[in-house]
Amino acid sequence: MKQLFHHKHPYDPFIPENATKLIVGTLPPPRFTKRQLKEDDLDFCYGSRDGLLWIVLNKIFDLGLKFENTEEAVKQRKDFLRSRRIGICDVVESSRREKIDASDLGMRKVELRDMIKILRNHPKIETLLFTGGNSKNGPEYFFRKHLKEDHPDIRMKLISNDSPKIHQFVLDGRLIKTVSLIAPSGSANIAIGSSELYKELKKKNPEFNTIDFRVLQYKEFF
Repeated sequence: MKQLFHHKHPYDPFIPENATKLIVGTLPPPRFTKRQLKEDDLDFCYGSRDGLLWIVLNKIFDLGLKFENTEEAVKQRKDFLRSRRIGICDVVESSRREKIDASDLGMRKVELRDMIKILRNHPKIETLLFTGGNSKNGPEYFFRKHLKEDHPDIRMKLISNDSPKIHQFVLDGRLIKTVSLIAPSGSANIAIGSSELYKELKKKNPEFNTIDFRVLQYKEFF
């Protein structure tokens, strides 16, 4: 039987004491677990050179971020997160893979982090920002699985069916909102390109692109 690659999350959650928002994804690419980063990767959450999260946030907040594998670049991102009271805690602790790639669908034997325990330990968090929707093995999908299996008394209620979808749930009398953002990965560009809103905006301004579209969506919630 073929040995499966153990894709373990390389980073502990980064959650400032007073965080009110939490960015929730799945796992960084396997090279981060293997500690085989590419020259222009960044050794921190969402540090893949192919990822778009920091590019989008850099545009929204005009951060002047460095995109390089240095301690200064990591510090810039941590300082930003602290100043905006934003944490990062991916929902997946580890998975097994037959093919060593970053595909969410390729994850097997997935172990999830106890997100409810984490939320209880950080009582000021009021918003979860899923970096992807409810498609199989996406962050919202796994969060729902976590609730269903470990906390069946907690139910997510749909608040807005528009994109991005918004839900809310009650934890110990505290209302928490979830927002399912378009994934900050190149694979989501096809979905963006087929959306009517994107086509409309592109028609008005031919220079408009998929990063601009994410900037429009993300800035409302960050």
